Amino acid sequence: MFVHIMVCPALLLQSFIWISLMAKGVQYDVTHIISRMCVVRQSTVLIPCKYTSRYEQVSAAEWLYEKSPEQKVRVSQEPAFEGRVQFVQPDTGNCSLLLKDVRESDAGVFRFVFSTASGRNWTNDQGIQLEVTDAELEVKAESDVVMEGDWILFVCGSCIPSMTVPTYIWSKDGHLHEQHYGNNIFVLESVELEDRGRYSCTISGHEGLTSTSAEITVRPGYPPKSISVSISPSAEIVEGDSVTLSCKSDAKPSALNFSWFKENQSSAVGSGQSFSISSFNSSHSGRYYCEAQNQHGSQRSVSVSVSVKESSSTLIRVAVGISAAVVLTSVILMVFIGLLIRRKRVTSSEELNHRGSRHNKTLEAPEDAYMTLDPKSRCSEYDTLDNMKRSCENTDDPDDQDPTYYNIDK
Repeated sequence: MFVHIMVCPALLLQSFIWISLMAKGVQYDVTHIISRMCVVRQSTVLIPCKYTSRYEQVSAAEWLYEKSPEQKVRVSQEPAFEGRVQFVQPDTGNCSLLLKDVRESDAGVFRFVFSTASGRNWTNDQGIQLEVTDAELEVKAESDVVMEGDWILFVCGSCIPSMTVPTYIWSKDGHLHEQHYGNNIFVLESVELEDRGRYSCTISGHEGLTSTSAEITVRPGYPPKSISVSISPSAEIVEGDSVTLSCKSDAKPSALNFSWFKENQSSAVGSGQSFSISSFNSSHSGRYYCEAQNQHGSQRSVSVSVSVKESSSTLIRVAVGISAAVVLTSVILMVFIGLLIRRKRVTSSEELNHRGSRHNKTLEAPEDAYMTLDPKSRCSEYDTLDNMKRSCENTDDPDDQDPTYYNIDK
């Protein structure tokens, strides 16, 4: 069921924000210019929507309301919206929803759905998240007990309206205190005694809203803050010097108890506003901090580093040790280099001898080869030659040689 309505020009000016349903062939692509709206309670809001249908006629359209993923209803059939919602004919291209007398229970997701002549349904997955705000005042402070110097933050409402940015009006004890345009936060950075009183807020244009208020009580005094540590002497500390650490703080009333700690130690190493070490040595070196306390609380300082400067005798011993180490290293290095050079020379000599022996063997090799062809040594291979045989049977010993024959018949 669709109801024809006349929308005032002011609301039509807001329709530049819409959900665009653009046709691509027979497919509809869903885009959003906004996805979230903040609305003031008891006001009237236009939830903008626009669509385009180029290929198929829209046969039906509806707005769905989703309080939670498990709770989805049709706006036109929900009793909670009866008499408070209106929307125009979808065939005009404007599908905006007008919601009157907005309630906190209206917060949720609104989603437009339409059907085409072919029976296909189209919607957008994201929809528009509607948030509802009020002039409810929320106070945030450093602690439940507000003291001088504390920090307090006031917040008016849960969100800032998105259609028309309002001015927030802050009152103290029923009188105008401050006005902030488009900013629902008011801060007291350092509370003073005169800041005590009852604070409230309202939203311009919605002054009829019931505003909550908060009573701020400021107790005099505050715990220690801005704690600092100084070191004396401020110059470099030499072993045996007397060193004094002093602690200062801003507190009301003034801090009376001071404790001194060394990092990585659980128990205190001293007390009093000043802490002295009569004969400082390397075992005292480290990071120190103080803790100041009054009747309102306690606070610690940042850690400071305290270390001893090495004496001249210690530096001389260190220098002598370093020099001895350098000399010893040099001697070891020279011995190593000498052994390396000697080894290299020995290796070179052996290599030359080895090469010479190889050369001699190479020169003798041809002679040996020829000796193998000597008939004396290879006699068995020349048995078929008579003269060679005799030669083989001949020896160097004269006694072993064959006798000489002469002709005696002459």
